[in-house]
Amino acid sequence: MKQRRFITTVLAAAALSLTAACATPGPDSYSQREVGASESVSYGTVESVRPVKLNEDHAPVGTIAGAAVGGLLGNQIGHGGGRGIATILGAVGGGLAGNAIEHKATEQNGAEIVVHLDSGGTIAVVQGASPWFERGQRVRVLSGAGGSRIEHL
Repeated sequence: MKQRRFITTVLAAAALSLTAACATPGPDSYSQREVGASESVSYGTVESVRPVKLNEDHAPVGTIAGAAVGGLLGNQIGHGGGRGIATILGAVGGGLAGNAIEHKATEQNGAEIVVHLDSGGTIAVVQGASPWFERGQRVRVLSGAGGSRIEHL
């Protein structure tokens, strides 16, 4: 009974974390740490826009939850030393599967935007795809400690 309760708790925590990960702010949203921070402002013209996929760098929730569930399921197989091997294989397989699921669940569409600045330089910024930019469009580039973002004028 304790084992079933543990599995339910792990699955619920994984589902909640994946749901929260999907609710990421858009390119016109700021994080709390950016409030009051200064940013430099540049202007330029979009040279190119290329669609890209934005993936989560680390997927600890999926990996840990998958390993826990896989280990528990593997522990149900075999007896003696075979049970230990099945537990380890279940944990490794579950961790890999959980990692892959979390990466896929948090994947988002984005854009690599290359801007020729009025000052003469050229930069490339990757950000969320909405709103979309077009070649030749005039834009504002905000750069600060949190990176850079491109905005419509």
